[in-house]
Amino acid sequence: MEYGDLSGILTFREVIRAIHANNGSLGNGTVRKYMDDHPLTVTPDTEVNEVRRMMLEKHSRYLPVMNAKTLLGIISFYDVARAVLEAQSFENKMLKAYIRDWPVEQQEE
Repeated sequence: MEYGDLSGILTFREVIRAIHANNGSLGNGTVRKYMDDHPLTVTPDTEVNEVRRMMLEKHSRYLPVMNAKTLLGIISFYDVARAVLEAQSFENKMLKAYIRDWPVEQQEE
């Protein structure tokens, strides 16, 4: 953050790119030199499936969560994967309960 605005994000990816570009060394570079200065962002109201789509399309593992100009946190690909797994697990339980409670048709005699 700089002057109340998101100025960028520095993740492991940017550090590895910098090391690669500098033949195994970071040298005297600053965070500003290596950070992504235009990261994708999401809001607290962004649907998890939309976050997943954005991350997959842009190969992003971390997205800042913003409320207007306020940084609320960072959501990771792990957070999204966990949320999707929990949702699928819940749906799976509901489907199993629905099947288990399926009314049995009585046979005509």
